[in-house]
Amino acid sequence: MSLRLVHLIDDDWEVREALGFLLRTVGLDVRGYQDALAFLDALPGLPPGCIVTDIRMPRLTGLKLQERLAASRCRWPVIVITGHGDVEACRVAFRNGAADFLTKPIDEQVLIDTVQAALARLEAMLAAEADASSARQRLERLSEREREILALIAEGHSSKEAARRLGISPRTVDTHRAHLAEKLETSSLAEMVRLHLQGADR
Repeated sequence: MSLRLVHLIDDDWEVREALGFLLRTVGLDVRGYQDALAFLDALPGLPPGCIVTDIRMPRLTGLKLQERLAASRCRWPVIVITGHGDVEACRVAFRNGAADFLTKPIDEQVLIDTVQAALARLEAMLAAEADASSARQRLERLSEREREILALIAEGHSSKEAARRLGISPRTVDTHRAHLAEKLETSSLAEMVRLHLQGADR
């Protein structure tokens, strides 16, 4: 299911209401927060989504919020909005990893397009992370010998070549390959190599 959640942070109630209404008209789910600290307090229990935040807010600015998110390893996309845009604020926002920087009054279609693009990137990132996590879990099932054989297979060696390298019989290699297929939940050589490479990238 596509990600549809937007976390909208602005100390101006009217802005939150207006932008929230706009985003809901295109089927997005919007949760509003009166300031950055209120969002951070709720963050541990929140589902992933795109963050839309004002820059100038009491207690904690939007730029400081970005720093806090980076420190907590939260990689959700952040779209920074402001009525007081300047080159330096824009530069800092992007340096902190902002997905985009929009100035008020905000073009409605630009905001919608920007949020939807950010959600699509977040969904792809989360899918890749889930895939990598699944690969790690499967690779952890392997014995040391099975890891050695998998590495040789990934390098393009045949069972006979792997057996010669490891000083074991080809039949033993084939037995280990059968166990690899079972533990990695695939009989595809290409999939085995992909999983091995994912493990090597950890």
